[in-house]
Amino acid sequence: MDGAGGGEMTAAVAFPQPSALFNDYSERLSAALREFDWTPVERLAHDLLDCWRTGRQVFLVGNGGSGGNANHLANDFLYPLSKTPGSGLKVHSLSSNPAIITCLANDEGYERIFSMQLAVLAREDDVLIVMSGSGNSPNILAALEEAKAIGMTSYALLGFSGGKAKALADVPIHFRVDDMQIAEDAQMIVGHMLLQWLYGQRDDVNALKIQAAELRRTWRRMKNT
Repeated sequence: MDGAGGGEMTAAVAFPQPSALFNDYSERLSAALREFDWTPVERLAHDLLDCWRTGRQVFLVGNGGSGGNANHLANDFLYPLSKTPGSGLKVHSLSSNPAIITCLANDEGYERIFSMQLAVLAREDDVLIVMSGSGNSPNILAALEEAKAIGMTSYALLGFSGGKAKALADVPIHFRVDDMQIAEDAQMIVGHMLLQWLYGQRDDVNALKIQAAELRRTWRRMKNT
């Protein structure tokens, strides 16, 4: 399962020189990407684009290193996605606020630190993206169950066997790698791929947002006259 410090290490292998490990690691990461079916990531890309256009919210969760990735990608989707004031995804990392996390962990149990945030903040048709190496962390599973109860669409970026999260998520994005570090690398690679594709759509989305803002301003003027 994902550890608080970033996840389990792969079983130690003796390499005579660092470069031997580096070459082996690079090859294993490259193989995981070469052999992957990108269909579920394409579905997520289109869902995120629709969230951007319509204002649906996106929530990211993860523990340890996956939690750090959730925070990183929440930043990417908020600003670097568009670099335009007022234009970006309405995105939240539920791993980011230590006061909320420690409060919920202390009062309700660590397994509910994400699900209870979703119960307050999320709405039907919002999107949840969970990131987990093992796919078996109880708080990840509880978040997926809460998302289903709310009527959200859930995606799960997973490694190893995919765990229980693979069956719970609406759309699993599963890299079958028995290596926590490569599983976490894959999370960021998918996130950065999505960022670059969405960035390429920014002109069309921003034009829609400018048009919508002008309609709102016109409506307010008419209402106040």
